[in-house]
Amino acid sequence: MNRGPVVSSDMATSTAGAGKGYWAHETAFVDAPAQIGDGTRIWHFCHVMAGARIGARCVLGQNVFVAGRAVLGDGCKIQNNVSLYDEVVLADDVFVAPSAVFTNVVNPRAFIERKHEYLRTRVGRGASIGANATVVCGHDIGEYAFVGAGAVVTKNVPAYALAVGVPARLVGWMCRCGLRLPDGPAPLCGACGRKYLESRDADGGKVLAPREAE
Repeated sequence: MNRGPVVSSDMATSTAGAGKGYWAHETAFVDAPAQIGDGTRIWHFCHVMAGARIGARCVLGQNVFVAGRAVLGDGCKIQNNVSLYDEVVLADDVFVAPSAVFTNVVNPRAFIERKHEYLRTRVGRGASIGANATVVCGHDIGEYAFVGAGAVVTKNVPAYALAVGVPARLVGWMCRCGLRLPDGPAPLCGACGRKYLESRDADGGKVLAPREAE
């Protein structure tokens, strides 16, 4: 394994050797080859395994683990004590709060190997996952969705949804700017002015989408 570069004001060179590269604290381990984008910062006691793909301008807080088949888009912020296991895929600008949990097997046993049964978990662009939340594998979290602290996700979460509780349930909608939207079929964000329209998907579930410019 290759130790991360010693802390300094300079940026370490990425595996691609392009641009400014990334920076890693001296206690972090980055196994080669891993793809890490320019401007990414990897803090104390992190472990990035060979094969991992991490975009540009990401921040990995203390004690973050990134498995070899995990993928992070650009601009992701992963807070302390989060493990991103194989088949966890984060789009751009995803926020994961401290000690949130991802899984990749639904029925694990210590004495049975089930690596061929890993299920993919996708988190959409701009979504936020609260502290100590658990995302059970095989489910999608839509773009700009917000999973509350301590929630347990056991089914797909729609885009812009606010999901809380155990198991997580839809209790409202969140604006792209991160504030809760007022209830109603056509909510308007009081902070940024964005307009949305609530409807139903093919299965009858509630969905929310930005309204076209008027």
